[in-house]
Amino acid sequence: MAAAATALWEAAVVAASTGGDSSTVFSICVFTAVLCLCLVAGHLLEENKWVNESITALIIGCIVGAFIFLLSKGKNSRILTFDEQLFFIYVLPPIIFNAGFQVKKKQFFHNFLTIMSFGVFGVFISVAIVSAGCYWLFPKVGFGKLDAVDYLALGVIFSSTDTVCTLQVR
Repeated sequence: MAAAATALWEAAVVAASTGGDSSTVFSICVFTAVLCLCLVAGHLLEENKWVNESITALIIGCIVGAFIFLLSKGKNSRILTFDEQLFFIYVLPPIIFNAGFQVKKKQFFHNFLTIMSFGVFGVFISVAIVSAGCYWLFPKVGFGKLDAVDYLALGVIFSSTDTVCTLQVR
């Protein structure tokens, strides 16, 4: 089994290094297989309240990445490359629209003030904590002296995504 996987991997590396169409097909097949595995595992673990689809996809991605890295012996593990434009134009908008369509309007508007207060106050508290943490930690790890505005900018950058992510947790 391991010899067959290694032979398949070496054939894929040769195809990827020649830049032919077979490398693109192999990359798409690997991506599709991992995506299907994530979907199936997510549906199988749907009843579990501690492991959701995001955690399942993260764990499967780490396992597949480690498998690719081990098969290539650390030499050529760039089968799949990340294209930012493809992600932001074609992948992200459906995710956002899906999340918007799944919101239950009655519950959302009933709890609108609570959601907004958690969002606003949560961001301010998170900015203060992250900025203070950067102010305390950066000199200890050897970063140069930064201005107060720089620490606040770091706090704002990290805090805006933090609050949005924690609102997703049910």
